[in-house]
Order: sequence, then C-alpha cells, then structure tokens
Amino acid sequence: MKASFVVLPGDGIGPEVTAQAVRTLQAVAARCGHEFRFSERLMGGCAIDAHGTALTDEVLAECRACDAVLLGAVGGPKWDDPRAKLRPEQGLLALRKGLGVFANLRPVKVHPSLVDASPVKADRVAGVDILVIRELTGGLYFGQPKGREKKDGVERAVDTLEYHDFEVRRVMELAFRMARARRRKLTSVDKANVLESSRLWREIATAVGQANPDVALDHMLVDTASMRLVTSPATLDVVVTENMFGDILTDEASVLAGSMGMLPSASIGDGGPGLYEPIHGSAPDIAGKGIANPLGAILSAAMALRHSLGLEAEARIVEQAASDALSAGCRSADLGGSLSTQAMADEVVGRIVAA
Repeated sequence: MKASFVVLPGDGIGPEVTAQAVRTLQAVAARCGHEFRFSERLMGGCAIDAHGTALTDEVLAECRACDAVLLGAVGGPKWDDPRAKLRPEQGLLALRKGLGVFANLRPVKVHPSLVDASPVKADRVAGVDILVIRELTGGLYFGQPKGREKKDGVERAVDTLEYHDFEVRRVMELAFRMARARRRKLTSVDKANVLESSRLWREIATAVGQANPDVALDHMLVDTASMRLVTSPATLDVVVTENMFGDILTDEASVLAGSMGMLPSASIGDGGPGLYEPIHGSAPDIAGKGIANPLGAILSAAMALRHSLGLEAEARIVEQAASDALSAGCRSADLGGSLSTQAMADEVVGRIVAA
C-alpha cells in the first residue's frame, strides 16, 4: 500500500514524540511492504511565529489531501495570554473543522505491568479497557454567540452550548457500531437534569438505542461518570459524550493508565483523513530534555493504521510491540524509569523489526 501522512509536530514536546511515531510507521512499512510518505508542516504556536496564524490555508489543504494527519501538541507559555487574538489552539479547532472529523476516539487501557503505576488502587484499575468517544464539532467550543463585553462598568463573558440533532445522531450511531464490536455495552454521558442540550442528547441516544437493541445502553450524568471512572472503571466499556465533558473525562481517565503520556487518540469523520495525536499537551517544562513518553504518539500511529488505512494487522503489530516493551520493564521517566524518548521508542521499533 502507498499512503501519505502530513506530520504536524506542533510545540513543546510535540516534535520529540511525533518523530518517534514516524519512525514506528517507517518500521512497519519496511516490514510489511508498504510505502509511506511523510510531509512535515507547521501548526500551532510555531505557525503563529512563522506565518501569523496557527494554521495556514495551504497546510489545511495539504492535510485534506493526505491519508492521515499526525499531530504532536500545541501551545506553551509563549502564547498563553488569554486575551491574545491568536492562540495555538485555534489551529487545532480549525484543523478538526476543516477535516470534518466529528468523533474523537480515546482508548484507555491499563497495561497489566502498570497497574501499580496508577494513583488509583490496583484492584480498581486491573482489567480496565474503556473506549471514550467524544463529539468534536458542537458544544461550548463552537457555539455562537461567544465573546466578552463591558457595559456600565460590568464585564460579561458568553459561551454558547449548542447542539444540532444530526451532530448527536451521527456520533451516537458510530458509538453503537463500536460498542457492537466490543462488549455490546454503551454508556451515554450527559447532564440531562439541568441542560436542554443534554436532554436533546439523551432523547436521540434513546432513539438510536431502540434501533440497536443488541447493544445495552445506559444513561449516566457526568457527575456520576466522573466518580465511576475512579471508583469502578472496569465496569465501563464504550462511553460516548459531548465535547467538553469528553475533554475533561478523558484527562481524568488518563491517570488510570499510569500516565497521560500513554494514551493515544483518533479523530475521525465520514471517510476523509483522520487526525491522530496523543492526548497529552505540549509539556513545555520538559521540552527539549528528551524524556517525554513517546508511547501515546506511537499508539496514535497504530490507530492511524487501523482507522485511516484499514491495516488492522499492522496496527496490532505496533500495539503488541509497545505492550511487549512494557512487559519487559521498559519505562520512560513519567512511569518511573530512566529511558529517554528515543530509547523508549527504540524498544518498540526494535521489536517491530525483529518480529
């Protein structure tokens, strides 16, 4: 297979971890007889510095034309003024919108050898294997009106939480399909006791559930979900929720795996290129030190193989190599080890090549 990737290393540790994801894909291509091409471009704070915008039209067009996009992370203290008109995160939101991706898939799986690395008790995290599906196009991040105004000495800020029925329906239908391929259990998270948008969300979830009776659907308020993630996470399988709730809950869930650096994500839509990135941020405090955990980026590359290229066997090769490295005791600094970013990736790549 021939496939093209646009690589957006971003800011902070982004370039360090995406470089290892590219190495991993190159190793898979060499082993399995594929031809992968990589084009590196700027997005985020580095693009603001170079081009005066977080995402140029040219880069977005190139992303639309490729097979998959690999992203590191964006942002940092240099661009962290909340009053700034240009922010690195604007590039990410524009990229998601421009690619038409509407669902963010975030698997949270606790490796057996890392059970004790989590701050949550070992008996609660053992066996955790959750897929969180976060809606990406609606909610507070995109609703209008949005802004600030000052009148009669009083400053007012407005964000609008808005959802359309089709946005909820398409992510819900995707969630049912993915739950069907797993344990046939789907939890829909909302705040229907307070929010009108959540009442619409629940009504549509119920209707789609009636059309998919082979998957067990339950509704859970976001308050309860945040507690369940800590008290009994192994009882959850596929979780689907709106944009901001998903953003917060998946960061909470990251502690189950022992480190945010472990977790990958995929943002997908209806047939266009997907966007693949670790869920961690740019971590400016460790940028340039060569100690960032590359596994989130590497496992995101595995998700690109699966969801954008349809290469399930190759995705499993990467995931197994990462799992075997962890089972052998390989650890980056965030997991209490001493391996550098490149050395940790070497352990994965070496297993891909040698298998």
